[in-house]
Amino acid sequence: MAAAHGGDTVGAELFRHDDLPDGLVIADERARVVVFNTAAARISGVDAGSALGSYLADALPLEMLDGRAWWACAAPYDALRTVTGHPERNLLLGGSEVLVTSRYVRAERRGPVARVVVALRDTRHRAREELSRAELVSTVAHELRSPLTSVKGFTATLLAKWDRFNDDQKRLMLETVNADADRVTRLITELLDIARIDSGRLTVRRQVVDIGRVAVRHVGGLVASGRSLDQFTVRVANDLPEMWVDADKLDQIMANLLENAVHHGGGHVTIDVRHTGPDDGMDEPGVSVTVTDEGEGIPEELQDRVFTRFWRSGRRGGTGLGLYIVRGLVEGHGGRVEVGRASEGGALFRFLLPAGTPDFLD
Repeated sequence: MAAAHGGDTVGAELFRHDDLPDGLVIADERARVVVFNTAAARISGVDAGSALGSYLADALPLEMLDGRAWWACAAPYDALRTVTGHPERNLLLGGSEVLVTSRYVRAERRGPVARVVVALRDTRHRAREELSRAELVSTVAHELRSPLTSVKGFTATLLAKWDRFNDDQKRLMLETVNADADRVTRLITELLDIARIDSGRLTVRRQVVDIGRVAVRHVGGLVASGRSLDQFTVRVANDLPEMWVDADKLDQIMANLLENAVHHGGGHVTIDVRHTGPDDGMDEPGVSVTVTDEGEGIPEELQDRVFTRFWRSGRRGGTGLGLYIVRGLVEGHGGRVEVGRASEGGALFRFLLPAGTPDFLD
């Protein structure tokens, strides 16, 4: 590992810098490189030992896409003192494209530049992000096409041939349109949830919620939609702590897990609601909810992937986003979610939530 000038403290800092997945280059007030981490050496192809102590423009000869020297254009040490850096952009380094972000650090507001901090990323990172976005758009477009085609078909038929249908036929068509509209709404809600989770903008609006009662209510909804009451068992421990959680997000979590158990699991579905504590790895009191089924279960080698985007089992349809959203919503509460194998052989999903506090005390 390369070391910078300045003693043991700087050496300790470099050790942490080398743990970073992105390239990091820092130049001092004289434009001399004092940090050039392992990732920067890998991305740039420049030896860290030779880069340290050299001028920034020599160690990192960045060019704009039109061939102009980047540092001559950016002029960080001569720029207006209100300039704080540059957002991520594509630049050339040794003929290859890299993603570069720069930050100018000043000891005093509008004072001279004391440090120039440069972050480097391989363009493969952006390619992976763009591929993920493209897959998301493709998946959602495919899922939207079916209900929208149905809505368009039934409404066009009703408008053109209203008098030819009796009341029962009209009601059936309108019920189908209503169900498909609900499906579109759910897909749009999933997209909004993913955007908030990925950007760190998920907002949790806490209120007192009886989680046992929520579980019973969701089972009641499934029974009302035609499922047998005998298919479900709900067990709720006594004296659960007062839970401050987001009621809407808890409903999403519960609905997703129960849908998985009913539609993609099979057999009897059991919901256990109980206390959590230090034995569960939780730092404060809370509640865990475990949903198990008697289906085929999830092979152990696939369990690490179930909470990733677009994961589907062999028989699953849908967007493959539900469990990804479940994890984001649970972690947004400061909890965690787990997957395993039930004693009956089916899938086991368990989420743990801390008791929380009212918003005005957070």
